[in-house]
Amino acid sequence: MAARSKARKRAFQILFEADQRGTSVAVVLADWIRHARTDQRQPPVGEFTMQLVEGYAEHAVRIDELLATYAVDWPLDRMPAVDRCVLRLGAYELLWEDETPDAVVLDEAVQLTKEFSTDDSPSFVNGLLGRLKEMKPSLRR
Repeated sequence: MAARSKARKRAFQILFEADQRGTSVAVVLADWIRHARTDQRQPPVGEFTMQLVEGYAEHAVRIDELLATYAVDWPLDRMPAVDRCVLRLGAYELLWEDETPDAVVLDEAVQLTKEFSTDDSPSFVNGLLGRLKEMKPSLRR
């Protein structure tokens, strides 16, 4: 698995853990960093993982607004937690990480969804992120 794919997977895991614990991603990120320093078995939290998690945290309110607006008939609280977290991460990277090609963002999000979610979820995630991609110039503010 490529280094950036591993970093995205770790970022997703941090967002998912924060979602499940009902705490901020900053708290979970700090926990992961602390554990990596004290436990040799825990992989280090890389720079790109931190960039994704911190970037998401900075834009979390806007990202949730966008997902709630464009996920027709799927309020955030009704989405499977995996899908919600993959979408949050994908939306951040799609809209605010300009060095990552849009096609890569969508493909990586779909791969995470295939690995961790339901059979119907990859098409849902791909469709919603595809819609955000089409509207990208007007969505960042």
